[in-house]
Amino acid sequence: MADDLGDEWWESQPAAAGSPEPSGDEEGRDTEMMQQDTAPVPEPSQETKQPMECFLTQAKETKEETRKTKKWKKKKISEILAKSEPKPGTPGDLQQLIKDHYSGSRSVIELEELNLPDSCFLKANDLTHSLSSYLKEICPKWVKLRKTHSEKKSVLMLIMCSSAVRALELIRSLTAFKGDAKVMKLFAKHIKVREQVKFLENRVIHLGVGTPGRIKELVKQDGLNLNPLKFLVFDWNWRDQKLRRMMDIPEIRKEVFELLDMGVFSLCKSESLKLGLF
Repeated sequence: MADDLGDEWWESQPAAAGSPEPSGDEEGRDTEMMQQDTAPVPEPSQETKQPMECFLTQAKETKEETRKTKKWKKKKISEILAKSEPKPGTPGDLQQLIKDHYSGSRSVIELEELNLPDSCFLKANDLTHSLSSYLKEICPKWVKLRKTHSEKKSVLMLIMCSSAVRALELIRSLTAFKGDAKVMKLFAKHIKVREQVKFLENRVIHLGVGTPGRIKELVKQDGLNLNPLKFLVFDWNWRDQKLRRMMDIPEIRKEVFELLDMGVFSLCKSESLKLGLF
């Protein structure tokens, strides 16, 4: 800084009296010498390695950004599923789930015994039906069937779904099908088991809509007899906000298979019970 001030001071002073003024050649030489003195000095060889260090740092940041991008994509799988075309469930899907569920606890012979006959499956929903139109298709003689039903502690048709909220939606959409049939809510929300058992003991119910957990509990407490059951319909294709079907939820899937073990398999093999995938 002191050198800079000295230069400024020197440039601002008038030429000393009697001093010979520099000629043009001398002034040009002085200018060239000043330019040479002020020319940038080449950087040391050690500093030439700096760009390589910057390059390596940038590469690390790029890898971190790539990892963050992968994590972001993983969180957005639901968006990919939302854009994919829905595929309706088939009897083969249920057969495969049964095989996968029991493969670790049953022998090969026992697994073969769990294979359900094709005759026990009703036509699956092709995603063009409402619930009422689907039930009319798989059960065209519903009016006659419900008129002959008089047994208490039982139902003619069960519709299983993943939650109480979904059950209420399904019940509201049954208006065109049920007619004068008595429909009962079979889920745990705000309804105690003993109240439902008492209701089934005193009333003739034709159709039940609920969750597999509560239906299983009613069967376990002898409040619901499955023998008169003619139709078991799975709310198979509907997806919740997370795009999960009822059989995609581990807790629901476990309760479904526990219910199937409580007499449903034997009823299907005797062909007294039909299964539908809505």
